[in-house]
Amino acid sequence: MRVIAGVHKGRQLKAVPGKSTRPTTDKVKEAIFQRMGPFFDGGSVLDLFAGSGSLGIEALSRGMEFGIFVDKHPKAIHTIDENLRLLKLEDCTEVYRAEASRALQATAERELKFDLLLLDPPYGKVDYEQIIRDSLKLDILNQSAIIYCEHEPAESIPFDQQQFTLVKQDNYGGTIGITILQKN
Repeated sequence: MRVIAGVHKGRQLKAVPGKSTRPTTDKVKEAIFQRMGPFFDGGSVLDLFAGSGSLGIEALSRGMEFGIFVDKHPKAIHTIDENLRLLKLEDCTEVYRAEASRALQATAERELKFDLLLLDPPYGKVDYEQIIRDSLKLDILNQSAIIYCEHEPAESIPFDQQQFTLVKQDNYGGTIGITILQKN
């Protein structure tokens, strides 16, 4: 696992030990960031279900200025901390061990807003529609914010078409489904 592009291009990242996470492959990461960016002119990213932090780190490498990484598993938090330290990104990031809903609430209480929301949870265990609805209700997304969802290929991510535009919906290798939304 490595950073694909930007200031940290080619740098290796550590994976979370064990089988509790499913890292996004370099091929998929390259394809999705080409659609979402490929590079950003500042902004902030919220990486929920962060695992190793690979997606959020990619966003930072490609120009995001600030990132919050959230996962509920201690091994994931340790790995994220290691990867951020390795790339010297501690000054522009925060890492929290929390449930996604609590993290959304906490960011809203701090009046933080994001340009990119990354959702790559364990398949079949998260209500994407609820998280998207909560992000709107809590007003944590800037205008034109992008939401990236990684999911099972057969799964369809419901969203409010008045609130979001579908940027991309695709399957990769029959094993990964992605949906990219942009806030109207």
